[in-house]
Amino acid sequence: METEAPLGDANPSGSPSRAADGWLADTRTSYDTVADSYSDYTREALAKEPYLLAALALFADLVHAIDGGPVADVGCGPGHVTAHLHKLGVDTFGIDLSPAMIDLARREHPDLRFEVGSMTDLQLADASIAALLAFWSLIHIPDNAVPTVFGHFHRVLRPGGPLMLGFHVGDESRLKTQGYGGHPMKVYVHRRQPDQVAAWLRDAGFTVKAQMTLDLDQSVPGAIMFAYRQP
Repeated sequence: METEAPLGDANPSGSPSRAADGWLADTRTSYDTVADSYSDYTREALAKEPYLLAALALFADLVHAIDGGPVADVGCGPGHVTAHLHKLGVDTFGIDLSPAMIDLARREHPDLRFEVGSMTDLQLADASIAALLAFWSLIHIPDNAVPTVFGHFHRVLRPGGPLMLGFHVGDESRLKTQGYGGHPMKVYVHRRQPDQVAAWLRDAGFTVKAQMTLDLDQSVPGAIMFAYRQP
């Protein structure tokens, strides 16, 4: 789960102009650099978020209601949310772009499965997973790549499988140049309106079922959205 940290200059266009391999490489390098500090920063964060815990419990219930199956936590970071879902009885595994994050996740949760991979090119078989979670991991994906990502989510989910998204709410994209522990980063953080995210999901073949907005009085609210791959 990504949280807000010091940011650099605004990008009024709402999307970086770099080539796709450039922003992916920058994101990978940035999270490799901050992996240890990010893990320390987020390790106890979930326990202090009752609404997020409730949303994850609902997601687990939705998975159990379809008789379970493998669940992908895409953009899992150091694996704390993956591990939380496992405690809720979900057969979950994690995927992250950053090899350093995956190394951390494997060390801290040796009983769970973690793999290096990108949501822009998910190396999972068609209709191979029961459900998918992207918990504040879409925020570094530029707008023009979101339909591709949602296309992969739709492809790998079984018909009727639930999808849960978490993301920052807003109308701008900003460059983060410093991250956890004061380490240098070079990643864009994209804030989006739920209506836009829901429209992308519908275009990709999902049925949007529910959304919840969090921290409405904060400078950067969050949103949780539940959808299903259409049968």
